[in-house]
Amino acid sequence: MTVHHDARQDLPVWQIFLIFLRLGLTSFGGPVAHISYFREEFVVRRKWLSDATYGDLVALCQFVPGPASSQVGMGIGMSLGGFPGAFAAWIGFTMPSAIVLVALGLGLAGGNLAATGPMIWGLKLVAVGVVAHALWGMARSLCPDIPRAVVAIIAAALMIAFSGAGMQAIVIVGGLVAGTLFLQADLVKLDGKLAAGISPKVAVFALAIFGALLIGLPLLVQVTSSSWLAVFDGFYRSGALVFGGGHVVLPLLQEAVVAPGWVDTDTFLAGYGATQAVPGPIFTFAAYLGAVMQTDTGGIAGAMIALIAIFLPAFLLVIGLLPFWDRIRHMPKMRAGLAGINAAVVGLLASVLYDPIWTGSIHDVKDVVIAIIAFTILQWRLMPVWALVLAGGAGGIVMGYFGVAGTIV
Repeated sequence: MTVHHDARQDLPVWQIFLIFLRLGLTSFGGPVAHISYFREEFVVRRKWLSDATYGDLVALCQFVPGPASSQVGMGIGMSLGGFPGAFAAWIGFTMPSAIVLVALGLGLAGGNLAATGPMIWGLKLVAVGVVAHALWGMARSLCPDIPRAVVAIIAAALMIAFSGAGMQAIVIVGGLVAGTLFLQADLVKLDGKLAAGISPKVAVFALAIFGALLIGLPLLVQVTSSSWLAVFDGFYRSGALVFGGGHVVLPLLQEAVVAPGWVDTDTFLAGYGATQAVPGPIFTFAAYLGAVMQTDTGGIAGAMIALIAIFLPAFLLVIGLLPFWDRIRHMPKMRAGLAGINAAVVGLLASVLYDPIWTGSIHDVKDVVIAIIAFTILQWRLMPVWALVLAGGAGGIVMGYFGVAGTIV
């Protein structure tokens, strides 16, 4: 039996904040890349979580609506420091990109986004190496035998052939069923708790608030005709009803802010383009939208309302579900099911590595070579991820200066 010592708990909140602040400053590449950065930081480098526990957390966040990578970050923060740790993780990971996007929305730091092209090109190639490295590590840990490798391959093939949040849900449920029926439970002792300091009563209360806001906010908007409540409701529903996270939230946000005339289409698309150039979660796009809204709720106040509203469902779901997840993930039958889910997650990661990460970043032999170099650096531990990210951005700028940088799509 293999024994892992999970989650080092009761860390100082300031330490959790600083770790996630650094991740928020350097985590380029979108939600799947963020999950890769988290694994490198907390599983591989610090060894505060085992691969099994981290896989369980990622599996839960694939099940529920909201920003998956941010929810994984909140869950890690909660396992390390309870509710204050979850809040510190969210603030640290979200703040850098939110500040940049609010400044852009207020017209303080617009600039020529096209000029950042070489830097983004370098960052995207580094992200290919980061995700490939995480995929290799997770595959070795979570798919150590032929049955789980088969589940991962089938999951990847289905996602590539039929992409979308609906297929993602089918793949995850299929992994659960396959694991329960055909796989043996993982013989891993799970020390520590993901929901440190959160009682079942608090969890039920959080879930009740989640449901009450989802149902009650639209009714309050109709009764009061408050523009502030309408804005909060629009962003809250966008965060509560999106499955798959990341770019999937864009149609909901467009419906929430463009349809009622709060933000015009050109301004919406300009902000979305800027969001691709900053690290951290894509959901911080809400801060930009809140800042540029042509209502009495715009500006800094609007940005804060939008940011809090879109992430609040994720917080409530993490608080509400982790204590129960902590209990059922120890059951032998559920461990077998989780083995299937984790194998399916590896397949999801493989499909996203192919499209959009590989297809959107690799365009010629030079791109392939740079991505392989990034993967090799991480595989041989020649430098940490954050340093590699900085080197990728700087290298892109230098190559752009000499006219040899690639293109971005």
